[in-house]
Amino acid sequence: MSKDDLVVKILSQFKPNATQRKVFELLSDKQWHCRSCEGKSIASEQYAGGGGIQGLQRGTKNRPGLVIASKNEFCSQCQKTTRWDCWTGEIKQANAAANIPKKLIQKILNFYSYTDIIEQRQRAAHELVIDHRFPMERWGSIEESLSVDIGEDEIFKKFQLLKKDASGNHNLLKSRACERCIKEGKRGTPFGIQFWYEGNEVWTSNYQCGREAEQGCIGCGWYDFDTWRKKLNEKLSELEKTK
Repeated sequence: MSKDDLVVKILSQFKPNATQRKVFELLSDKQWHCRSCEGKSIASEQYAGGGGIQGLQRGTKNRPGLVIASKNEFCSQCQKTTRWDCWTGEIKQANAAANIPKKLIQKILNFYSYTDIIEQRQRAAHELVIDHRFPMERWGSIEESLSVDIGEDEIFKKFQLLKKDASGNHNLLKSRACERCIKEGKRGTPFGIQFWYEGNEVWTSNYQCGREAEQGCIGCGWYDFDTWRKKLNEKLSELEKTK
């Protein structure tokens, strides 16, 4: 299959007015594009997220993921340093999440009492994101279908609630931290706090993706913010006692 045929095939897998199609059409020339002046004119806030770049990278059950490079560079149009993206022309195995059934969404929201894990505030459903603890970027495959009958232990093991409102998007912050971890091998520091309840900043797992890689996330605040906060408070209490 020629590169032109690949572009045509990928385009055919999108709905006509889909945001991801518009983003792909921009990137299909395999040139570098500024997110600020080109991306936002196409998809505004969705350009970098699941509706745009991230969604293209992850792929779906019917479409492979795309290998998209990103960098920071000065933009002569924006007159500032911005984020740029370029499709390399390569594809990869999809690692998309399965759709969460409506009944399971409600079950997860009820389990966590509609409370985001970081600010510990009860919120409306539209201000919450059901976050997979283990980041999709490390899955290496498509998620299996989710059953509405999973128990509370499985819900706690698999999901946490993050906020997404007018004042901030914690799910996006986590995604950026996970992308950096994959690229540089340095685990996340939520809000600049350099603490890990297991291990340290360095990613030490022998696996970069797949189920085995999840072990490397344990200890990072973005993976399990509730445990991270509890362990951090315990550490601070211990230090206070030594004074």
